[in-house]
Amino acid sequence: MDLRDGCPFWSTLEHDTPTYPRLEHDTHCDIVVIGAGISGSLVAYKLGQRGANVVVLDRRAPSTGSTVASTGLLQYEIDTPLVELSEMIGQTNARRAYRASFDALDQFASLVESLDSDCQLIPRSSLFLAAQDSDVPILLAEQQARQEIGLEVEFLDAASLKQSFGLTRPAALFCPSAAEVNPYRLALRLIECAVQRHGVRVFIGTRVTHYHPDSTGVTVRTADGLNVRCRKVVFATGYETPEFLDRQICTLKSTYAFTSQVLTAEQKHTWRDTCLIWESADPYFYARTTADGRVMVGGEDDDVLDPDERAARLPDKVATLVRKFNRLFPHIPLHPQFTWAGTFAETKDGLPYIGTTPQFPHGYFALGYGGNGITYSLIAANVICDLYFERPNPLADLFRFDRKIRA
Repeated sequence: MDLRDGCPFWSTLEHDTPTYPRLEHDTHCDIVVIGAGISGSLVAYKLGQRGANVVVLDRRAPSTGSTVASTGLLQYEIDTPLVELSEMIGQTNARRAYRASFDALDQFASLVESLDSDCQLIPRSSLFLAAQDSDVPILLAEQQARQEIGLEVEFLDAASLKQSFGLTRPAALFCPSAAEVNPYRLALRLIECAVQRHGVRVFIGTRVTHYHPDSTGVTVRTADGLNVRCRKVVFATGYETPEFLDRQICTLKSTYAFTSQVLTAEQKHTWRDTCLIWESADPYFYARTTADGRVMVGGEDDDVLDPDERAARLPDKVATLVRKFNRLFPHIPLHPQFTWAGTFAETKDGLPYIGTTPQFPHGYFALGYGGNGITYSLIAANVICDLYFERPNPLADLFRFDRKIRA
């Protein structure tokens, strides 16, 4: 599957990335991680840190699939609002999901600090904008639901929003807890540290084609006919997973993004706190800044999955995103310098899939689908580590494949 088109901004910032070999002989380990994007990198790092003998296999170079196309927003908010999620999976589990996402967000600072690398992790606030008047009561209900579980969030009516942020929308929810990160650099540094500190072995240009479980473990076979014997396998295969997992776990879409020129100091001043901005409109719209002062805008999701058609739509999609941004910030003219499109996945309830499925005995899945997929990936790494080391994890049941979802 072609996961992206265009030129993602993050790849232009890395000029000396580590290289890794192809697998050239049979080997064995405790656990194989298939996929070296942000999910696989987090899982491998956490497993290696706790003493597991880990092998990572990927047909691409690390993080050159979906991860390099991510816009790196770190939020606890789930694509499905808490009020709506409560109706789908029950209030108790919905609250658990939001608290789990909030707690994971809080872990990124210490994680990045442990890597001794500048991953451009910057604390931000976030602003969720109502697209139309009918969204106002929805935002009020959402504010109350979050406050009831101890999440700090402020409702801003149109006048308050205009006075505080200079933005014209019917209302907004302001949240002080969010962040932005360079997801490509984060994933690369995770893999590099996993190799250097914890003995994780990484093999690229290595495509897994067969999965042979038995009573004691699994043998995975590559397209080159080589075998890796292990106790367990982690599928961190992202948006390519539905190609081989026999269940309708998600809906695949395409999403579009661009990064602008570097803003002037005066232009940045008009964007209070350079907070993360996202909007309730369909199709999706969101915006953030980068560490060097650019604007990164994304959204305009559609159902197109054909790579040629997606690439052909990219210029018009970017133009639409520019217009939407300029309605919010008419005094910040944008000139897109890097544009790209990528595959994106949505689940029915907006939650990830983490854990086991009978179709793949001895296998774990780390599928962080959704707008806050990086946060989900960290949750998945923590859950899978506990499952592997046979330790209880309070979230293992929450994101399982057989969870009940009410339509």
